[in-house]
Amino acid sequence: MKPKTKSIIQFVVFLGLGILLVWLAYTQVASEKEKILKAFANADYFWVFISSLIAFSSHVLRAYRWNYLLEPLGYKTSFFNANAAVFIAYFANYAPIPRLGEVWRCTVLDRYEKVPFQVGFGTVITERIVDTILLLVIFGLTLLFQFSELIGWSNEYIFDPVQAKFTAMSSFKLIVICLVFSIGLIAFLFYRKKLAGKLKGKFGGIIKGFLEGLSSIRKTKNFWAFAGLSVLIWTMYFYSSYTCMKAQPETSVIGHKECLTIMVFGTLGIVFTPGGLGAYHLIVANILFFYGIEKAPAAAMPWLIWTSQFIIISITGLISLALLPIVNKKKNVVSQ
Repeated sequence: MKPKTKSIIQFVVFLGLGILLVWLAYTQVASEKEKILKAFANADYFWVFISSLIAFSSHVLRAYRWNYLLEPLGYKTSFFNANAAVFIAYFANYAPIPRLGEVWRCTVLDRYEKVPFQVGFGTVITERIVDTILLLVIFGLTLLFQFSELIGWSNEYIFDPVQAKFTAMSSFKLIVICLVFSIGLIAFLFYRKKLAGKLKGKFGGIIKGFLEGLSSIRKTKNFWAFAGLSVLIWTMYFYSSYTCMKAQPETSVIGHKECLTIMVFGTLGIVFTPGGLGAYHLIVANILFFYGIEKAPAAAMPWLIWTSQFIIISITGLISLALLPIVNKKKNVVSQ
């Protein structure tokens, strides 16, 4: 399959998935349309602004933290270029092409800071590993404080539907799945030596650069500062959602424990579709339903959070794209 054709298929599939989930979210609350519009009209946008400001600050900290991984490898980015790369990456992630943002982020640094793409990409993967570990820790805390509530919610919205799907699946389909997996494993074992040979030469240099970036956390000069920034970034993610809940009287009763659940599962929704379109709204609204929030404010809240984030990222992403060549042109003139 040609790369262009593959990209078009990915674009259509992920955009379609997002639209489908938006439609599913809408059908749940279609009868509450007037109340939802009223909830938007009556929202306290001071808290939405505070939420957006906290989210913006977390992105700036992420760009600042990036240098802790790049410096041990011999690279140091300017404050503007690092932030521009992060904002463009977040903006690109709204496109229905998987992980486009990470590609753009590393391309910006390669172009303007001479950080090899594969090295930059390795550091980004390292960041994702750290973020995943922190997400698992947060999930553990959520289980600790919300175990009974999570079990009830998970059974109703996840495990019972999945069990029903597997019960309905024929034994023939299960056999086919197991057979495909087995063939794939055998093929990997059979061709592993040829695969190892491919890791030499130019391709091997790319892999080496990628692994160098991936191992950057071991070379970080100030690990505890890096860890502290990582915790602070996720704390800001949490309070970005928590403060936005204050925008509506109905959702202002959501406490820290409940907001932990919303953040954990909402993050999964953002990973599931580009920018979380549809998936985030469906998940957060259902969690709020489960906590006893009425349909209209529960449906309006994820859209308040998501839309405010989208506006911030769109503005900063577009400004970054416009200013990058201008700022770096001036920098090049000064350096000469």
